[in-house]
Amino acid sequence: MKRVSPEPLNYEFDRRLEPKLRIESGETILVEAEDALSGQIRGPGDRRDKSKMPYSNPVAGPIFVNGAQPGDSLVVTIHEIRPRDGQCATYTGAPKQLTEWLGGDVPHGAHVCRIEGATIFWNDEITIPYAPMLGCIGTAPDWGVPTTGPPGPHGGNLDLVEVRPGSRVHLPVSVEGGYLFLGDAHAAMGHGELSATGLEMASETKISVELVSGKTLAGPRIVTEDEILTVAAGGAMERSIAEAYARLILWMEEDYGWNRWKAYDILTHVGRISVGYYAGGAVATGISKRYLGE
Repeated sequence: MKRVSPEPLNYEFDRRLEPKLRIESGETILVEAEDALSGQIRGPGDRRDKSKMPYSNPVAGPIFVNGAQPGDSLVVTIHEIRPRDGQCATYTGAPKQLTEWLGGDVPHGAHVCRIEGATIFWNDEITIPYAPMLGCIGTAPDWGVPTTGPPGPHGGNLDLVEVRPGSRVHLPVSVEGGYLFLGDAHAAMGHGELSATGLEMASETKISVELVSGKTLAGPRIVTEDEILTVAAGGAMERSIAEAYARLILWMEEDYGWNRWKAYDILTHVGRISVGYYAGGAVATGISKRYLGE
């Protein structure tokens, strides 16, 4: 199986980079990525030092998909996300918007948690179920070079828990080859990623990539085992929710035969919202497949 290396660390969705790997549609590959902390917290006493490594969320890639052209889309199936080192790390950092209520004198909070099978040992008393997901996944846009900080129509730093094994992530193609990047794996993460740091882990992710010719997308879509979701980002949370729901309605109309106003009605009653990092603005809205006849 072909493999993508994490080195050198890259923090941009840049179409100007030389592809790390060229693949055919339908191919399965293994992608290794460093953790979002750039590997700075490996053991007791380690600290996140942004004076030495200022950026976060290195992504592996780019992966060039032969035949992909602007206006197409890629479907990335996530088969497995494994911890590369059998551990994950986190820290509290700075509470940012919470300082109004909590104050700014926050401890570093850095600690490493071992992972054994389906269990994360957060400390000696508390365990957390292993629920891996990718914080960052996206393609390169044809204008500008977004960093791995914000999300956008290309994907990026979505931090949505649905980007997990068993899911298919649909991404727009804006440049020849698509230029797919991914990384920022978490062993687990709560909705909103309150401290901007999940249980970050260096990872090995097994994916397959399918090219869908002529399928133009306004932004990422996610298909999980039991629902479909659309993603919006980059604006106020209220607007992102409305935009994501509108995109979901149009998807239901185009691919599932729903009248858009009937879809609008049913989503009022059964729709679900998933929130990425609360200061990043990524929102996914979803509906169970049971309402789509699947």
